[in-house]
Amino acid sequence: MAATYEEQAKVFKAFCDEKRLRILELLRDGEKCACVLLEQLDLGQSGLSYHMKILVESGIVESRQEGKWTHYKISEKGSVYASTLLQELTTPSTVTEEKICCRPKKPS
Repeated sequence: MAATYEEQAKVFKAFCDEKRLRILELLRDGEKCACVLLEQLDLGQSGLSYHMKILVESGIVESRQEGKWTHYKISEKGSVYASTLLQELTTPSTVTEEKICCRPKKPS
């Protein structure tokens, strides 16, 4: 089960940085070359590589190599997975059982 949590955490890590959110916003218009992303972001090559590695490892972004440049796009499968994961983790279970509270028992 720990491996599952580790994989799930990668999805949420992808969303918890302002620069990565900006990258995702840019990719919503379609595939972009790394050179285009570099022009539109206040990042150097190594900074972009760092953020793209996290986005790709999360499964939310796909990459492909063309010559010396890498092209990135939002993964339809990864997007659906992230949306489903958030929904599953934040939807209360329908099974309700009486919870035993941690308050001390009243003396008899």
